Amino acid sequence: MEIFELAAELGKKLKEDARLVRLELARVAYEADEEIMKMTEEYAVQQQAMQREAMAENRDDAAIEAINERIEALYDAIVATEGYRQLEAAQNEVNDLMSAVNATINAQITGEQPGGCTHNCASCSGCH
Repeated sequence: MEIFELAAELGKKLKEDARLVRLELARVAYEADEEIMKMTEEYAVQQQAMQREAMAENRDDAAIEAINERIEALYDAIVATEGYRQLEAAQNEVNDLMSAVNATINAQITGEQPGGCTHNCASCSGCH
């Protein structure tokens, strides 16, 4: 089997993993949350306004400060939502999984186990 065929098979298996399923469900829920979507849209608009004002010939520092405060308030509101927290937690799980997968592949290439054996199989990416 060629490398890319093996990678495709790995991708299919990963897609079935509960962590990736949770990530997809969290992403769908996040994007379906109308309040979050309104805030993220306004966040993007405020970012654009900030860029325009910062590049303006007659820059208004008070306007920049007001826009920045609104951007920070929107950011805080978005990250405080349950939908965001669920999405972030699911993404962190997937990131950990992908790091473990990459470490396992690297160990096969180099013959060296990352960090050595901790004798705690819960933290192991597969050494035996």
